[in-house]
Amino acid sequence: MTPEVSTLSNGLRVATQSMPHLETVSLGLWVAVGARHESEREHGISHFLEHMAFKGTQHRSARQIAEEIESVGGELNAATSLESTAYYARVLKGDEGVALGLIADILMNAAFGTAELEGERQVILQEIAATRDSPDDVAYDLLHDAAFPEQPAGRPILGTPDSVKSLTAGDLEGFLANHYLAENMVISAAGAVEHNAFVRHAEALFGGLSGGQIKGDGPITYVGGTRTSEKSFEQSHLLIGFSGPSYREDAFFTAQVFSGLFGGGMSSRLFQEVREKRGLCYSIYSTAWGLKDAGLLGIHAATGSDMMIELIDVVAIEMKRAADKVPTDSEILRSKAQLKAGLLMALESCSARGEQMARHLLSHGRILSNGELMQKVDDVTPELVRDFAAHIAESVPSIAVVGSGRNSQNHALYAEGIAGL
Repeated sequence: MTPEVSTLSNGLRVATQSMPHLETVSLGLWVAVGARHESEREHGISHFLEHMAFKGTQHRSARQIAEEIESVGGELNAATSLESTAYYARVLKGDEGVALGLIADILMNAAFGTAELEGERQVILQEIAATRDSPDDVAYDLLHDAAFPEQPAGRPILGTPDSVKSLTAGDLEGFLANHYLAENMVISAAGAVEHNAFVRHAEALFGGLSGGQIKGDGPITYVGGTRTSEKSFEQSHLLIGFSGPSYREDAFFTAQVFSGLFGGGMSSRLFQEVREKRGLCYSIYSTAWGLKDAGLLGIHAATGSDMMIELIDVVAIEMKRAADKVPTDSEILRSKAQLKAGLLMALESCSARGEQMARHLLSHGRILSNGELMQKVDDVTPELVRDFAAHIAESVPSIAVVGSGRNSQNHALYAEGIAGL
């Protein structure tokens, strides 16, 4: 079944895809606002607002929200990213009205009571503390700070203890009123859903929401550099990032194909050379990550501190080889097959399909078909992949090293200065 899209009277878009073989519905509301839209004073407010959505409304307590969704066997959750915030649910067929009604209530009738606000503030502070005990989280926060310094895109989405402690109920109310506007939102549902009935329900619940779009956010500028932490962990974590294309560019698919053959699976160059041949680490991989106007190609590995220099040397050698020589047809075909399979397998889930439709509408203004996505993958040539590798190999890297104690800084400077990086 093909997706259907309607626009409510206030500009809010509603997308559905019927999957008649399912007995469930995944639905949600996606807002094109996230951490990159925050001022320095508001750092962490998008995530704080997401948390507070479940702490009670003018009509329901936090307990009533939980009991109402669970009384129909459903699940209700939310997530915050740099560019969007999502409130989503999964329920049995016929109960989509319950879930949609709850989402409407928590967004349109939010109540920021003092006790609830202070309680959730402590929860978020504990969440931030937990990330500081995770070397992966510490390293990725440092990498983003190196890539996009003194910019919202380079700050932790959760905020800092100081910024979270400073946020007030008035701040949350103002951010909600200024950013949660109808034309800036998409409601999406996939599974056992009928489009026209769902649209009527959405109009009844969200038709009174203020129209309009938020003002454009500032551009993101990639810079690069090194960041380290002397905190000791059992392993040393190395992250190397390079400026990449945004997800709106066709080159984003070139980055995805390169990432797949370079460090995307057990047959990838990094896995075979670093783990299988040399035994330098348990896990090593690369990822291509994008925003609407920027992107990042990242390489992540963890190893013992005494093996970090050798690990950096091998990554540099493989990067230079990728930049100098066109990859084989078999490598390209294998990476494309992985990329296509990952996409199509995920879309057998109604949750993934609902999210994809929402993100496409927010980022592209339309829903890209599977055929169009597959064609963009097929259009990537070995020469394009080599050119992409050559471009990033000559660019300024972003490097984060965590877990080596006092050696972290030395390892980061070595990675920054070595030939090929």
